[in-house]
Amino acid sequence: MRRYIRALLLCTVFAVFSGLYVYSKLFNTDVSAGGHGARRAFIPQRGTGGRRGSAVRAGPQKPHWYNRYIMRQSGQIEGERSGVRRRPEPTMHLAVVACGDRLEETLTMIKSAVLFSVKRLYLHVFAEDQLHASFVGTLESWPDSFRSRFNYTVYSISFPIENGGEWKKLFKPCASQRLFLPLILKDIDSIVYVDSDILFLQPVDGLWDFLSQFSPSQLAAMSPEHEEPRIAWYSRFARHPFYGRTGINSGVMLMNMTRIRSTFFKNDMTRVGLRWEELLMPLLQKYKLNITWGDQDLLNIIFHHNPEFLLEFPCKWNYRPDHCIYGSNCASAEEDGVYVLHGNRGVYHDYKQPAFRAVYEAVKKYSFGSDPVLSLLDPLTEELLKTTHTYCGKSNALFTKRLALSLENINRKTPHGR
Repeated sequence: MRRYIRALLLCTVFAVFSGLYVYSKLFNTDVSAGGHGARRAFIPQRGTGGRRGSAVRAGPQKPHWYNRYIMRQSGQIEGERSGVRRRPEPTMHLAVVACGDRLEETLTMIKSAVLFSVKRLYLHVFAEDQLHASFVGTLESWPDSFRSRFNYTVYSISFPIENGGEWKKLFKPCASQRLFLPLILKDIDSIVYVDSDILFLQPVDGLWDFLSQFSPSQLAAMSPEHEEPRIAWYSRFARHPFYGRTGINSGVMLMNMTRIRSTFFKNDMTRVGLRWEELLMPLLQKYKLNITWGDQDLLNIIFHHNPEFLLEFPCKWNYRPDHCIYGSNCASAEEDGVYVLHGNRGVYHDYKQPAFRAVYEAVKKYSFGSDPVLSLLDPLTEELLKTTHTYCGKSNALFTKRLALSLENINRKTPHGR
């Protein structure tokens, strides 16, 4: 019995040593091959440049999904470091309506928007048919360095067939066209609407950025009609509901039209909410004898009943004679300067508010490609000093504060004399 046990132990020891011998041979073979063996799939070879070249000649291996992800992230980081944008910036949409004698005024507004904007613009110009050729001819004549910054479409004026004449003459010619933009531009998500008497002294981009500040319920943004209820028009004279304490001014209006098209609006005509296209005509029929400012009054009525749908932006984005005619009362402009100038009541074309007229004339006369400081800012500053006999003229520094910064930016990026 002992003999058998000894033989078994001897065989076991022999088998163990044999296994160790085979394993050591395999290990030594792997080391002599370069030390990568089975690990080659996980640890990249740290060879010389010649070895990397030979690997390229042998053909690249398809990277694993996480390697592709890392390379993609690395490419994005390198692109950001080098200033190369991998994705194009989204286009900003700007709409304006021009009827009657508003051709030159509208083109001056467009010039100010194109001059300062950073992102690409798409212009939606709604105009009477006889103005189309003039718009196209002028826009196409601008230098390529500026013409390349925007695309545009010129549209005919369009109202619902029923009651179209009533809409067209509601306030100023064609002004109520803005109410129908969500129904006409069905493929556009968001848009900035401005009156023709607007001048941008700051890039449109800042106004467009308010879209990112919208709450889930908000679908439009406007500025208050006035800052002081005691002298505001709506709080003293309105014969219809209006938004907030002083009403809103619709000369500069940011719209998320996708939300407008899909929303049911509370109203004082029925207990159920109405869609935008169902709301406008009944509202006009109810209040047409009580409204003074046409479509702006209708917007005030709508947002009076739906205040949660509106975002207010500061008056510096819609600075009008009302903000300085009796003394300065726009706090945001006093702090930062005027961003958007609104020359309502025809002040660009008469001498009642010469400070507003001076800004308009300076932008209109500016020649694309010329030095913006020497050709625009300096002459304007000199003209504004002649307006200090008026309250608005006494605030002339507000008209050039932001403009000077905007002009510095285009001075850096625009080649002169081209």
